[in-house]
This record gives sequence, C-alpha cells and structure tokens, in this order.
Amino acid sequence: MKTAYSKIIEAELLKLKNNTRASDVARFFKTGPGEYGEGDKFLGHTVPQVRKIAAGHKDADIKTIEALLQSEFHEIRFCGLVILTNKYKKCKDLNEKRRLYNFYVRQIKEGAVNNWDLIDVPGSVLGEYLIYTDKPIAELIKFAKSKNLWIRRSAVIFTFPFIRIGDVKPTLEICKLLLEDEHDLIHKASGWALREVGKKNISALREFLGKYSKEMPRTMLRYSIERLPETERKKWLQK
Repeated sequence: MKTAYSKIIEAELLKLKNNTRASDVARFFKTGPGEYGEGDKFLGHTVPQVRKIAAGHKDADIKTIEALLQSEFHEIRFCGLVILTNKYKKCKDLNEKRRLYNFYVRQIKEGAVNNWDLIDVPGSVLGEYLIYTDKPIAELIKFAKSKNLWIRRSAVIFTFPFIRIGDVKPTLEICKLLLEDEHDLIHKASGWALREVGKKNISALREFLGKYSKEMPRTMLRYSIERLPETERKKWLQK
C-alpha cells in the first residue's frame, strides 16, 4: 500500500521519465518473453538520477521503502533499495541491521527484487549482517541451493562484505557450489566475486582455479581472471 511519503518520491521519479531511454533499458535488462526480466517496466532513468533522488529521502521509513518496492516500475523499486542500502550503511545497531537485512531477504523471496542490479547494489552492502551471525556459510549455502535465480545470485553477492575484510572462504564455498549452475547471471556473479577474491588473496584464487578451472563455466572463468597478467590468463583459458 502506498504511503504519503512514497507518493512524493514516486512523483519525483515520474517527472524524469524518458520513454526513448526506457525502451533501450528494457532490452538491456532482458524483459522480453522468456527472458529473466520478462514483463518488467522502466521509466528510463540513469542510475545517478535515481541515486540523487534517493539521497534526498534518506529519512524514509521501512513502510515507505516497502511501498516503493511494490511499484510496477523498475527504477522506483531500485530507488527504494538505494534508500534501504544508505540506511543500512549508517546503521550502528545490530538489531536494526538484522531488521533491514531480513526485510531485504523477504523482498527477494516475495518477488519485488527481481533483477541483477536489485541484487547487486543492496546485497553487496546488507550481506555484511551475516558477518555477525553464528553460521553465515550455512545461510549462504541454503540460498545457493534455491530454485529462485535471484536468491542464488544473492548467495554470491552477500559474500562481498566478507571479501572486504579479508575472509574469502564464504565466496570460495559458494562459487564451488554453483559451478554447475546453468544460468549465465550466476556465472557472471561468481566470476566477479572470484576476481575480488584475487585482489585480497591471489593465492586463494589461484588455488581455486587450479582445482576447478577445467569445470568452471567459460564466463565465470573469464571474469575471475580479468585482473591477472595476460600470460597467466592465457594459461588458464588453455587449460
């Protein structure tokens, strides 16, 4: 249900509607029949435009964010998630972090979060909550085994906060589990995560490649070795 505040934010976004760009963006996010973003609708905003509006409404509460996430338009949902992400970044209280994290996971499961940008932007921040839990890898494994594409992608993206503090184990565990996943969006996310692992712990990346490069999907492999020297990249690709 819309709130008075969510209507104000929506009105600001609707003013910036760009029909020409909306068509291009819809194709980019694969909204055609049978594609992963089938049926999603776009207003044609740029990411900086949405972020600017979100920054102006940093005090929006959860009910307002939830109302934004019920919108048929992708950018309005994205705006709600940017507000949520900004709110989490400023949060110091662990109980509040838990509330925001659980709220976000629920939105994925209920279908409001239904494209890769809606996973990547908030997930790479809110996944930090799992660092404070007793069994984060068990939670991530449960997500990685989901039949829902977006929940599986979140399993990878939620490991980014761990990488930032130098703990690469969760990422390696989840990427190993997703080696046989059939979806290209999982291959890309896993490769991206492994590339980030390499920035923190190049030995861990090379060990992973040594064990699994022959069975890694080609996209995952290419993404994971992007930052390696050219001669080394060729070696892994030839294997």
